[in-house]
Amino acid sequence: MSEAKDAAGKGPLIYRQSIWTRVTHWVWAICLFFLLLTGLQIFNAHPALYIGQQSGFEFENAILEIGAVNTPEGPRGRTTIFGNSFDTTALGLGMSGTAERPAFTGFPGAVTIPSYRDLGTGRVVHFFFGWIFVATIFIWFVASFVNGHIRRDIVPRPADIAGVPRDVVDHATLRFKHGRHYGPLQKLAYFGVFFILFPLIVATGLTMSPGMDAAWPWLLDLFGGRQTARTIHFITMLLLVTFFIIHIVMVLAAGPINELRSMITGWYRASPGTPEAEGDKP
Repeated sequence: MSEAKDAAGKGPLIYRQSIWTRVTHWVWAICLFFLLLTGLQIFNAHPALYIGQQSGFEFENAILEIGAVNTPEGPRGRTTIFGNSFDTTALGLGMSGTAERPAFTGFPGAVTIPSYRDLGTGRVVHFFFGWIFVATIFIWFVASFVNGHIRRDIVPRPADIAGVPRDVVDHATLRFKHGRHYGPLQKLAYFGVFFILFPLIVATGLTMSPGMDAAWPWLLDLFGGRQTARTIHFITMLLLVTFFIIHIVMVLAAGPINELRSMITGWYRASPGTPEAEGDKP
């Protein structure tokens, strides 16, 4: 279905997002919100990351440690990365709250679920949304393979790779092209999320489960040990948060009403001059 330009200077409305893309998009947004905040609650039980099968006792293999130390000025939050220590009190890392009622946790309660120390509840909520997340990924992959969304909009083609420099310039100068198909940077970003980050965070999450390790012991060999898998899981989470922030910034820059309408109704206002053939429903 297509529509001609309905007003001077406006491009046609095109049907850009299928119901499968829209529903899974919002389910992922909810899941990732709870997974992030409960994940930080779980991390606070031992706010350190290691490389290898186990954490160091008689040896040192930590790459990140968040805690608190006593100083002449009183307790301060301190974060150590690859042996380099930083005072992170102002960020709430290692120490948060007020001087009268300080809280000594890796991440402050404002960004964890629950906001107080409760590892059991954090794990239950984390696993609940984790399995919904996995099921939604499976549904998206099946639906997107059947309707051609992966082939058409996600997997980069040689022409997309060649168009990256120009697309970088267009984004840097806020010149956005509104059409049916994703641009080169969008394709590369979505391909990285769907085919690298999503599978990686699920696989490393399973590797941290003793039950899964018993069923699939090769997971530990694949990721170099449970502690390494935990570190990769944490880093992947940071990359997903980075993607989410950039995604929101780009939505605001490209026109939030048009972008939200696309992810709610499926209909998207294309740029003036867009061929009417692009208005046909896929």
